[in-house]
Amino acid sequence: MSRLEFQSRHQAGLAALYLGVFATIWFSVPAADQPLRALLVVASGAALVTAVTGAVVVARSRGAGHAGRDRAADRRYLLIVLAEFAAAGLGAAVLAVAGWSEFVPVLVCAVVGLHFFPLVPVLGDPLLWPLGVAMCVVALAGLVTALASAVSAGLVVGTGAGLLLLGYAVLALVRAFRRR
Repeated sequence: MSRLEFQSRHQAGLAALYLGVFATIWFSVPAADQPLRALLVVASGAALVTAVTGAVVVARSRGAGHAGRDRAADRRYLLIVLAEFAAAGLGAAVLAVAGWSEFVPVLVCAVVGLHFFPLVPVLGDPLLWPLGVAMCVVALAGLVTALASAVSAGLVVGTGAGLLLLGYAVLALVRAFRRR
């Protein structure tokens, strides 16, 4: 039995909430023409619905078999997320100063992907490994596409990251509802 099967409804709801919100944000990154623009708006709406559903799961699971908080894990989580935000923010500033603002989404996507690796043991969710790898691949695809064509990195990265995070958020909800 994997540790994944022991994930609480509360934790799955939080994953759906957080990643649904971030998927919504990623879908807003690309500047796209129709019909892709309409599809990104629909995907953003679906991500938002997923986030709200995750919030409902969290609210309903509070106190219902939810074990006490692990303060050490909370601290590790906070440190990882702070390091992620610092690296993304500093890197974005450096790229902007260097005149390479188009590559900010690439950097942020790579940092987000990398931050999932140390979260695996903290959250006890081995599915964060393939999510992290996939996010890094999307970042690389955005970089290569922007360097080799007229397609913007933001279009590739925003769409790809949004889809990956939405998919994981939906999977978290499925896991939450299976835990009934």
